[in-house]
Amino acid sequence: MTLKTLATAMITALVGAFLAALTATSASAEFAKVSNEREFKEIVSGKTLTRPLVRLEVSPAGKISGIGVTWEVTGNWSWRDGYFCRDLYWGGSDLGYNCQEVTVNDGRIRFTSDRGTGDYADFRLK
Repeated sequence: MTLKTLATAMITALVGAFLAALTATSASAEFAKVSNEREFKEIVSGKTLTRPLVRLEVSPAGKISGIGVTWEVTGNWSWRDGYFCRDLYWGGSDLGYNCQEVTVNDGRIRFTSDRGTGDYADFRLK
């Protein structure tokens, strides 16, 4: 397995639902569903989404940019039928299109892949 292949697998696991993720969070945390695009834009506008080895900006204009494990992350997003839908690229690799449920709690935002049925990734909003 090459270093880039290993890194790709790692970022896929790290960023998962949003990039394609896993995370350990408190089971008692109550996350509230973000139900519309206006609310989502208010939450992410001017913020950086962070987690270990990942720093992302999700602009209200539909762009995604940042760094994941030293490689550039780029993409586009739109709001469709109550879900955050994105195309994402990491270090030149296409991570694909996915629509995700978005929930928030106390300065954290969670993206759950496959319309809320898949893996999730939690980010701090800074």
